[in-house]
Amino acid sequence: MRIGKRPKTADRILKAVREARSICVAGHMRPDGDCVGCQLAVGLALRSQGKEAAVWNEDGVPPAMRFLDPEGLMRKPEPGKRFDVVFAVDAASFERLGEAGRCAAERGLLINVDHHASNTRYGDVNWVNPHAPATGELIYRLFRYGRWPITPRIADCLFVAISTDTGSFQYPTTDPASFEIAADLLRRGANLGEVCRRVYHSHPLRRARLLQHLYNSFRLSKDQRIAWAWLTPEVFRKAGADPLDSEDLIDHLRALEPVTVACVFQEMENGRVRVSLRSKDPRVDVGRIAAALGGGGHAAAAGVRLRAAPAAAERKVLSAVRQALDLAA
Repeated sequence: MRIGKRPKTADRILKAVREARSICVAGHMRPDGDCVGCQLAVGLALRSQGKEAAVWNEDGVPPAMRFLDPEGLMRKPEPGKRFDVVFAVDAASFERLGEAGRCAAERGLLINVDHHASNTRYGDVNWVNPHAPATGELIYRLFRYGRWPITPRIADCLFVAISTDTGSFQYPTTDPASFEIAADLLRRGANLGEVCRRVYHSHPLRRARLLQHLYNSFRLSKDQRIAWAWLTPEVFRKAGADPLDSEDLIDHLRALEPVTVACVFQEMENGRVRVSLRSKDPRVDVGRIAAALGGGGHAAAAGVRLRAAPAAAERKVLSAVRQALDLAA
């Protein structure tokens, strides 16, 4: 596959990697498939080049994707370490790196590779392309520009990154290059059957219990264009689940025929409310809604964490969503 002219930013990244001895690959809290796939792919590539590479994420690999990391390459951050380079992937802001960012504060160069339009350009080197459907596509291109080997295991990681962030190639951001890159990864050894079985068809029963709660408790606005539900610590306790098991459950609400915007509120133990937003109308940009509330994301998928009482958080978010729907009408 032709990948086009190499941008100068990619040259700077490759030069920094060549000259570094120790590199930390950091990703955002509550990592999704794009984040996990990119972190592991870069970490594996750096180690194959003889680099001292650490892969840090404060929340670890979600259960459905642990097959990508059989050796436990991704670990919790370790305070007190210094790196020549910190390589941040798929994180729209430094704050989204959580403990991984704070622990990597003592470092040389900070590289920021991402595809979120809300990215704050917090790196010393920023390769941010909001038109890329997944950060995994940028990392794939970096591999090709640098002629880094794409082993079957790395191909699996990058395929998961791109597949999950394009909604299995269903989101409108998916473009022809997404399919071309996926095809190339399959040629290079990505195991499509194993990836699909593990990521999409191996959900634990505790996740089913959360989904059951979601279907039993969700509410609809009067015009049925907004659907929302709550996940509380008590719900997780009864299901025997943890917050990582709730990833993408919101898509079941968005898939309901009359719904335009879905919201899932998660009551956290630190006095905050985590809000996930999904839209299936290109005129209703939930990324803008989240950004106005202090969060960020994409037009079709975004999120925010609010320091507010549950009832106040619900009112604030639903009011913002309603305004966006009215403007799009």
